[in-house]
Amino acid sequence: MDKVIETPDAPPAIGPYSQGIQFGNLIITSGQLPIDPETGEMQDDTKAQAHQCLKNVKAVLEAAGSSMDKVRKATVFVKDMNDFTDINEVYKQYFTFPFPARSLVEVARLPKDVKVEIEVIATAE
Repeated sequence: MDKVIETPDAPPAIGPYSQGIQFGNLIITSGQLPIDPETGEMQDDTKAQAHQCLKNVKAVLEAAGSSMDKVRKATVFVKDMNDFTDINEVYKQYFTFPFPARSLVEVARLPKDVKVEIEVIATAE
């Protein structure tokens, strides 16, 4: 049976979806925007946005009893591929070797006109 993952430590969903879903040993997060869950605000700086996205991902995983070291696949959506290096600088602060598989794709537009959105697939154990 699927288990809905919800936590006040990440921003609430802005549409008809869950922050995350767990089925069996697999946890899938929705794309996490760089919104501070305490204030509802977001910074304009790309690095700050990447940090907040990853903090929100971490909060959803921890609510499911998982952690960043159990991430197996990450998908990073960016508004501008020129931010690739800045995002990598932040990303490597949250993951260690062996790094999870990852896709990083430039998109035309993201919700709330953010610069970065990140989703992950992790294991529970």
